[in-house]
Amino acid sequence: MSHTETVGAFTDLYLPTVNGVTSTVGLWREHWSARRGPMSVVYPRVEGYEPAEDEHPVRSVRAPFFPRYRLGLPLVPDGLAAPDLVHVHTPFTVGYAGLRFARERGLPVVASYHTLLGERADRIAPRPFSDGLRSVCRGYERAFFERADRVIVPTAFARRHLLETVGADVDARVVSNGIDTDLFRPVDPSRLRSRYDLPDSPLVGYTGRHGPEKNLGEAIDAVSGTGVSLAIAGDGPARGEWEARAREADADVRFLGFLDRAELPAFYSALDAFVFPSPVETQGLVALEATACGTPVVAVDAGALTEFVIGGETGYRYRRGDVEDFRYAIRRALAERDRLSDLCVRRRSMLSVEHSVGQLAGIYDELV
Repeated sequence: MSHTETVGAFTDLYLPTVNGVTSTVGLWREHWSARRGPMSVVYPRVEGYEPAEDEHPVRSVRAPFFPRYRLGLPLVPDGLAAPDLVHVHTPFTVGYAGLRFARERGLPVVASYHTLLGERADRIAPRPFSDGLRSVCRGYERAFFERADRVIVPTAFARRHLLETVGADVDARVVSNGIDTDLFRPVDPSRLRSRYDLPDSPLVGYTGRHGPEKNLGEAIDAVSGTGVSLAIAGDGPARGEWEARAREADADVRFLGFLDRAELPAFYSALDAFVFPSPVETQGLVALEATACGTPVVAVDAGALTEFVIGGETGYRYRRGDVEDFRYAIRRALAERDRLSDLCVRRRSMLSVEHSVGQLAGIYDELV
């Protein structure tokens, strides 16, 4: 068996944008380069971000529907040497360029399934147009992913969705995105708590993109009238809506804004529980980060969170749309915080990116 050394990663989402895809690409690149060989990255150019060695930006324009993002032109940059294997992380223009680049050179292709495109149709178009858009998205996903030799999915839920709901005829393998467990560990949160004037217990919180699909209004409703404070970190297009909702709630809700990545372990450690009401996650890396910091997670019983939030071990789940059940799950997590925290810490090794990159290497080596 030969061993993959050089990988060309193509992604429509990359730094300086911070989200689950960009974090995974960056983390895999760092750890792959340290143990096996170079992993170059092709991505849309963003003004102000200076590429490092083996980072290859392509010209970009503002993305339709999502003005915060850049859409790269489907180009292959000059000077990109043919790697042993191509890994496409997104099914858009840069991802398509990666597929074409690989096929023209006879290279194997691995594709990652990070995002449920069709499930976001309701956020872009009203019914009945969203139904048609969802069908178009799924047809496009089928056509794109069926061109890959292997598809990597972060959870068994994502695999079922791709094979059964999208209907893609692909060889899909489950590989968790993994997290940096050297960074995400229990730490003393007192300095962060003081800096942001966080209240004493009970305190629950969330960090991540403030998009409508994250459903954070449900978390605001769940803490209203309970005496539980809610700290929300991050930013995004739905922040104004949620701030208005918080002003109407009978609750102490704090919007902290964007936190530096180095601050996140202290943020998670300051919480008695992490709340995650988003029903459209293929994995939900922030839930894994919170778990690695010893913070139990209260999550909606939908999407990939049904796998990673284990009732009575790493937290509790609640029925989607049931605010009273959400409140009950929060109460249980708070009452059992010490026991759940201990069980969360014991799972840290299973969440590490080193474990994920080892699985990734096995899949790459099958193809080279």
